[in-house]
Amino acid sequence: MGLLEWLGGSQQQATDEQDIDTVRRIARELDTLPPDRARFVACFAYILGRVANADFDVSDEELEAMERLVSERTDLPAVQATLVVQIAKQRNQLFGGTDNFLVTRTFEQIADLEQKRSMLDCLYAVSAADHTISAQEDQEIRRIASELNLDHAEFIRARLKYTEHLSVLQD
Repeated sequence: MGLLEWLGGSQQQATDEQDIDTVRRIARELDTLPPDRARFVACFAYILGRVANADFDVSDEELEAMERLVSERTDLPAVQATLVVQIAKQRNQLFGGTDNFLVTRTFEQIADLEQKRSMLDCLYAVSAADHTISAQEDQEIRRIASELNLDHAEFIRARLKYTEHLSVLQD
């Protein structure tokens, strides 16, 4: 199963022929990833989308942060990272309630402790991209930390770097 299939994406989402050709080319490139790496990338992008969508509003700044982080943390070229993020975002908006735990559990099983800690930092970075971390986003990150089997101290350690952006602490 290719990365696009795992994320639930479809090459038919593009509207004009040039976009369709671009999506097909990128999909072929993503399908060449080793299955373990593709699974990691898909989970990583999906979980970022999960927290960005926690308040039912994925801002442009959050989307840009997701694309940058997926590219940086998974070594995907920017074009591929953008495609993965778009598909993950759409999948999360459509099926978030049913897929959230399953995808996070998969990530918990395939990621090591440092990757899980890094994920928490990335979740806060995405949430803070628009300079405000909503209460819903903060609560979702706490749920994700728990699903990743990270203790409360790990959660607090990641959260401390972003306290200035927490909406509950802003005027």
